[in-house]
Order: sequence, then structure tokens, then C-alpha cells
Amino acid sequence: MGKLFTEFSIKDLKMKNRICVPPMVVGFRVDGYVAPENVERYRKLAKGGAGLIIQEATCVNDDGKLMEKQLGIWEDGQIKGLKSIVDVVHEENSLIFIQIHHAGVVGISEDPICPSPYEYTNYAGSVVVGHEMSSEDIKSIQNDFIEAAIRAYSAGYDGVELHGCHAYLISQFLNKKVNKRTDEYGKNPEKFVIEIIDGIREKTPKEFIVGIRLGGFEPTIEDGINYAKILEKNGIDFLDISYGFMSEQEIHVNKEYKYSQAIYAAQKIKEVVSIPVFGVNGIKSAEMAEDILNETNIDIVDIATGFLINNNWANDAKEGRDTGKCLNCAKCMWFGQSKVCAGKVLYDKNNK
Repeated sequence: MGKLFTEFSIKDLKMKNRICVPPMVVGFRVDGYVAPENVERYRKLAKGGAGLIIQEATCVNDDGKLMEKQLGIWEDGQIKGLKSIVDVVHEENSLIFIQIHHAGVVGISEDPICPSPYEYTNYAGSVVVGHEMSSEDIKSIQNDFIEAAIRAYSAGYDGVELHGCHAYLISQFLNKKVNKRTDEYGKNPEKFVIEIIDGIREKTPKEFIVGIRLGGFEPTIEDGINYAKILEKNGIDFLDISYGFMSEQEIHVNKEYKYSQAIYAAQKIKEVVSIPVFGVNGIKSAEMAEDILNETNIDIVDIATGFLINNNWANDAKEGRDTGKCLNCAKCMWFGQSKVCAGKVLYDKNNK
């Protein structure tokens, strides 16, 4: 593993390797506060040897949740519990960022917001209609993100990742099929997130990391590349590339491409930016992770399923041990919390 286990720096922060555990939501409480199970989960992940952990989508507003049992960072009372997660991760010599999030029209709000009126069919098959955000709504939600970042800094996180993909609110602004506004936030949709970045910079020290999980197809790869270049010019510290607004993407990747479409997007974006770029999706082994780093020139690999089935993934990979194999269980929903697996390890080293 010539590259996977080399050190890497984001600004002045040094990662012990190029492995990141990306955000994966697991709900334990309905009030947005950290439960002991959250702390224990991150303790186990940190012991697994990753250089960086990005904490699951943590909501900046109680009305912006993606699910009922989601962590929150919308009030100061939540800081103490969040700090307990930071502390157990830092004890294992890993960095930790927190992903801050607002679901917008694809959340569970009874009166969801969206940049412009939009009908969305949720996973239950129900049609949800988002109402257009007023200028006051925009400023209010931007302030929620900024205040959340201040709380994250107070809790000791090494940085924040803005959740700007997977159909959530920032993604809704960036996707022209969703954002039909005619004002400045429609003509220049990146303005919504740039003003959040500027607000965080004004209220936190310069060494505090501010990155974004960005849709590579928003709706096209050309749009993803354009936003990546704009965000780099406006001071973003890293780009964690994934998918955009799922039902409004235009993805045209050659079937012969050997990695996932999200990795393809990360590769193309890395060709035009100099800041760190993360890649995710379908990375099934340490050997594959190494190949991706060498062949695509991206900087960090996100290992999601690998850490779900084997919390010790990075340590096992480093020592040349079998890291396990996902069985692709049909009922594995919400990252191991299905009735079938109940959060247990979902792999068989004998591949049975």
C-alpha cells in the first residue's frame, strides 16, 4: 500500500493516512442530542485506524431533519454531547470533521422549504411540495449553518463539511432543475453556499477547516466541475465528491470506466482544482483504494461500507489482513440498523 497509508495534510492538519470514514447516519434519539451509543460508535470507528472521520449529517435546524432520529447542532445545549464524540476520536489520533446539514424539501418537515416550488416523491411514494424560500428564509438558514459551525468549533471538531449533495438543501440550490429562482440566488446559485462559507470564516479561526460534500453531477458533470472551481476560488478547503440531486442528474459515464460514477466525477474535478479531493462509492478493498489513489490522482478515499462491516478496516488493511466482504443484504437499511442485522457485523471472512 504505497500511497493509502502515507500521511496527508489538509491545510495545517495532518492525517495519518488517506482513509476517511464518510458521514453515515445512524439514529438513536429523537431530540437531536448525542446518546451514549453515538459516542461508542465513533470510538469503535476511530480505533479502526482511519486518518479522518466525518461525523454523520448533523442538522442545523430542528425543522430541517432528514429523519426523526438525527443528531442536531441547532442549539448550544448540544455542544457537550458532541464534544464527547470529538474526544473519543482524538484519543485515537484521528481527525474529525462534522457534516452540517439541512434537508430542505426532501426532509420530514410538514412544511418543507426549497429554493423554488418543487414537487418531490419521497421513498414512501408520497408527493411532497416544497414552498419557495423568501429572502428572509435564505438569510435565516444561512445563519443556522454559520451558528452550527461556531458550535462545532466550540465542541472541538477539526472542521466542518457542508452537506451539499444527495438532494439536500444546498444541492437543491445548485441544481438548475430544482432551483428556478429568478433572483441572484437563481442566476448565481452558488451564492447561497458562498455566503455561508464567508460567514463561517468571519466567526472561526483561519485554521478551522471548511469543506463541502459536493454533487459531481448537478445535474451534469460540467456543472459539478464548474461549482468545484468556483468554490475553490472562494476559499473552500476540500471537496468531498459524491452524487447530486439523485432524481435530477444527467450522468453519462463510459460503461468501460472501471470505478464508480462518483469516482469518475472526483477524478474529473481533481483535474481542474488544486485543493484536496475525496472520492467515494464502491471501494471494496484496500487494493482497490490504492489503485484509485494512483490512477485518478484524487487525494483521499472514503471507505463507507467497509467500516460498517468491519470497524477495524484500516488497521486490518495496513497489516495485510482480510478486511471482510459486504454480503449486500437485501434488508440492510440505514447503515446496519435493519431488523435482520441490528447493527451487527455484516461480513464473513470466508465469504460464505
